[in-house]
Amino acid sequence: MRRNRRGFVLTLLTIVLLTMSLSACTSKKTENADTGSVAKGEPVKLEFWTISLQPTFTDYFNKMIADYEKAHTGVTIDWKDYPYDAVTNKLLTSIASGSSPDVVNLNTEFASQMGTKGAVLDLNEYLTDEQKQSYFEGIFNSSVIGGKAVAMPWYTSTSVLFMNTKIVKEAGLDPANPPTTMEELADWSRQIKQKTGKMGYSQQLNPNLFTVEGIPMLSEDKKTATFNTPEAVAMIETIKKNMADGVIVKEDVPFTKQIQYYSGEQVAFELAGTTFINFIKTSAPDIYKNTIAVPLPTTQADKRLSNSMNLVIPAKSKHPKEAVEFAAFVTNVDNQTSFSKVANTLPSTKESIKDPFFTETDKSLEAEAKLTSANSLDKAVEFNQGVPNAGDINSIIGRGLQKIVLNGADVKETLHSMEQEVNKVLQSK
Repeated sequence: MRRNRRGFVLTLLTIVLLTMSLSACTSKKTENADTGSVAKGEPVKLEFWTISLQPTFTDYFNKMIADYEKAHTGVTIDWKDYPYDAVTNKLLTSIASGSSPDVVNLNTEFASQMGTKGAVLDLNEYLTDEQKQSYFEGIFNSSVIGGKAVAMPWYTSTSVLFMNTKIVKEAGLDPANPPTTMEELADWSRQIKQKTGKMGYSQQLNPNLFTVEGIPMLSEDKKTATFNTPEAVAMIETIKKNMADGVIVKEDVPFTKQIQYYSGEQVAFELAGTTFINFIKTSAPDIYKNTIAVPLPTTQADKRLSNSMNLVIPAKSKHPKEAVEFAAFVTNVDNQTSFSKVANTLPSTKESIKDPFFTETDKSLEAEAKLTSANSLDKAVEFNQGVPNAGDINSIIGRGLQKIVLNGADVKETLHSMEQEVNKVLQSK
């Protein structure tokens, strides 16, 4: 279903782009003159779309919008909120019909997809160096495509290691001295398997496995695949062995099922963002009580994966200058800090994590996870970092890893085939 939906989105995106005029690729000065950016004193109405934030955060956004409108006479914000599954199709349809919104909330994969096709503004033409440098570099660069900054980072998350202390103690291990590397985590998981019969953890087979190991998926110019390396072969062989040893669940496990494995005490660990707490607190309160959060064990690349939401400005916005100004306001330090406090998310702005909200703890699981996650933001990077046609490439790599790890396909031959498929996608963009 996901692949079919992605194919529909890409087809619709192609149709949309065929309808777009050359003005979408012109400079900022031309856009301001030709696309309807109003003269001083004329009213401006900006359409602002978010994903699944109503009704939980309605009061927060209504106040923020009111504050902005009060400080920007003549500008009004029309805020609309849509479910995740609806927003991409609705965006493409609106652009094709000539009724483009002005500021849109997208995840990094789709923001990059839109940026690859020239469907959103290059924010380098609008943002100052100081504004761009206010975001964590790895997160901001995740939506830089071919040198073009196609999105402003908004709220984000990074993974920590959740540990079931009951299982760990039963295996004769000390939760107060947790594993610090992935190799140590594998050793702990083997001991847990031997002593308790339970597995270490579950994971999804996707491109982030390459990223955390420092194996670049694409060349620097993003024109060719580069993941078919001896390091990749070694990584995949390690995964296969760990699955055979019961260190890792021998499945390609989506997040919803990872929750089930941990809640059912079938695994001792979970590598996830802080939202994981909400699920186990509700579905498995006894497991929640036995859970602690510690820093994610490192790989040689010492990277942390982020999972970010962004704001983009469609190229067909009638008010690009005003749209960028509003998006910059929503994602500035003060507003990211205040939203994180309301939503219990992480900010993508450097100064925000200096707030006591991110540095002090009451020793609860939520506070410890938040502090641990915030401390890793300077190492955060999206696995889609600067990747054109990210959705297609992710699917190719996911299918290839399944063939190797779960179905016994030859590692080197399959990596070569995956690389050729990815190169075809890159050449067709």
